[in-house]
Amino acid sequence: MYVLDASALLAYVYEEEGAEDVEPRLSSSVILSINFAEVLQKAAQAGRDPDQVGVLLRGMTMGVVPFDHALATESAALWPLTRHAGLSLADRACVALAAAMGAVAVTADSSWTRLSIPSVEVHLIR
Repeated sequence: MYVLDASALLAYVYEEEGAEDVEPRLSSSVILSINFAEVLQKAAQAGRDPDQVGVLLRGMTMGVVPFDHALATESAALWPLTRHAGLSLADRACVALAAAMGAVAVTADSSWTRLSIPSVEVHLIR
């Protein structure tokens, strides 16, 4: 099982470096709702219609997991362990979901390789 960071899904959507590493994982992946929102925001910033991108992404087999109270609490608790790597709230939320699910966090952000959270495996796509 994989938890996709927004950067990994964006690499796939825009056919950037690492997209070929994301594609075979999609059917066994989930994305957190705030990371999904980040993908739609980045699409809008790039001049794409976020509704069309959202329809495309919802057509995939990948699930979207709601950001709930437990994940919010765990995301906040991860801040001291991740601040040296500069992770955003959405990044920490992705890591928290991966930890909760016992899944691999998939990202294009190389700063995640500096994390030392025993319960989380990080897969860097580029």
